[in-house]
Amino acid sequence: MSSSPTPDIIDLLTGAQAGSFIDRLRRERPETRANAQKSYLALFEPVSEDAVTRAERLAVAAFVAGLNQAGAAGEFYAAGLADLNGGASLAAAVKTEIARGAARGPYGHYPSGPLSVEDTDGLVFAVSDFSRAVLGAKLSAGLEHAHLLVYRPREASPEALQKLLDAGWSTTGIVTLSQLVAFLSFQIRVVAGLSALGAAGEGSLARAAAE
Repeated sequence: MSSSPTPDIIDLLTGAQAGSFIDRLRRERPETRANAQKSYLALFEPVSEDAVTRAERLAVAAFVAGLNQAGAAGEFYAAGLADLNGGASLAAAVKTEIARGAARGPYGHYPSGPLSVEDTDGLVFAVSDFSRAVLGAKLSAGLEHAHLLVYRPREASPEALQKLLDAGWSTTGIVTLSQLVAFLSFQIRVVAGLSALGAAGEGSLARAAAE
């Protein structure tokens, strides 16, 4: 028995309905719409979960969305995580770490040179011992690295990657982790932009109809 197709994630997060202003906007660029969905499916419904499990993918996504205060995305990924076997405790730990890790960025320090004048101090995030006991060493390191990519990308380094390797991430897994963070950054911006355009567009249509 075939499963039903996965709903378009950006439509879902924006609440876009068929024929709505957002739907009409997205239909003008069908390839962009299709590619965004393909990226989501590749990351969250992959052929293999050997390098990064579904729970790890959803936990990272919920964490990154939470740091970005992306309500709809954060709730979606956290709910997906909580629905997994044993996922409720992971979701609770991720929620705790979002509150601990929230900051204003980007910030950090560039390698010594001309850009050093733009160095800015900020939180260097580490998962709490309590949450680490729930999340495990590998996922804890993944969240710490995701926090670095969100707030301190200028401090990405071979040493940061080595921490992931030491915690049990494979090279393939590290690539997937980076792709997850990059995709969430893209998705969150698109959802925010489309939601704003949709609200403005529907408002203009309502005013025009009332005239």
